[in-house]
Amino acid sequence: MQVGFARNSDAPDKQMTETYDVVVIGGGIHGAGIAQAASARGFSVMVLEQTGIASGTSSRSSKLIHGGLRYLESRQFSLVRECLRERTLLLELAPQLIELKPFYIPVYQDTTRRPWLLRAGLSLYAVLGGLHPATRFRRIPQDQWKRLDGLDTAHLEAVFQYNDAQTDDAALTRAVMRSAQRMGAQLKMPATFTSAHLDDRYNTIEYRHNGTIETCRATVLVNAAGPWVRQVLSRITPAPPQLKIELVQGTHIMVPGTLTQGIYYVEAQDERVVFVMPWQGNILVGTTESIYQGDPADVRPLPQETAYLMETLSHYFPCYRSGLPILEATAGLRVLPSSGDGTESSAVSVNARLRETVLQSDRRNRPRLLTVYGGKLTTYRLTAERVMAHLADVLPVREMVADTRHLKLT
Repeated sequence: MQVGFARNSDAPDKQMTETYDVVVIGGGIHGAGIAQAASARGFSVMVLEQTGIASGTSSRSSKLIHGGLRYLESRQFSLVRECLRERTLLLELAPQLIELKPFYIPVYQDTTRRPWLLRAGLSLYAVLGGLHPATRFRRIPQDQWKRLDGLDTAHLEAVFQYNDAQTDDAALTRAVMRSAQRMGAQLKMPATFTSAHLDDRYNTIEYRHNGTIETCRATVLVNAAGPWVRQVLSRITPAPPQLKIELVQGTHIMVPGTLTQGIYYVEAQDERVVFVMPWQGNILVGTTESIYQGDPADVRPLPQETAYLMETLSHYFPCYRSGLPILEATAGLRVLPSSGDGTESSAVSVNARLRETVLQSDRRNRPRLLTVYGGKLTTYRLTAERVMAHLADVLPVREMVADTRHLKLT
């Protein structure tokens, strides 16, 4: 019996095309999470990743495991509640990878978000977090402002402090994939998906692995390709339905410097939220948001984006105003539902867009293909559980191996 099929009684012999319960396209955090959730349920799983684990968006995020305080402004209360619950769980599952950090919100005379509004928002944030100790917040006394890493105190009215968490997004993704592999999931990398034909019995999937065209079969194909979801869908027959989406570019810069107190949640000149964070002994600043229309493989930080982030940093931290080199600049892509009105999205409208993850199947009953649009790093595990619930009626009965709520990540 082949490796990876120990729980599959109808696995073919070595002379036949390999058959899996689930084939996942994409080795980002959602592909890894789905592979883990499927393997934990005893299903045979293969993941196809074209470049490397977390080689795309999953290594270019803001590296936060957080509730999403800013989502309260667009009334995404259920999303914030889910994120806070998952944050609490992930802090328990991956204490070596995820660390609770103090976040500081400075309020100036010209800040749009006034102190009363922030106090109300932070109070709601605490309630949605179940009033857990980690959701508590406080107002920093004025005599302590001088400790805040050189934060500009001119015209400063108030500083609020609350808690959220920071992680190495790529390391977390690799840990989730290792968890899936320990339960039998197979990983083909580098492996480029080339085509699939959907059939009621088995889907036939073709991919290029190490320069060779290979074929496998799967009961269900899961498209978790992130910014490449449309390219994957275009290679599938019969042609599946597609959700109208936009790719949103987010750029981060890393500059030399030291932040000892925590992470700063500041308001840029266009009223967007930007994070200023300690990272690898330097300072990470991000993110931007703009619509991207090119090939996902070609995304690069734009000069105006790096200038925007440098201006935001120097505005709040005057000590970084002159001649500061950019050590690294990265750009990643998020998938968001299209605004649908045919107009160009502004930074503010993109920022206010709903961030709920969308699952779309090729058909309502007994789906053969499921596509994941969007998603957040914080809720990757919950998204994976929802994917498996969506496919429960299609997949065979297998013996449960583990519960992802209890799988430690190392």
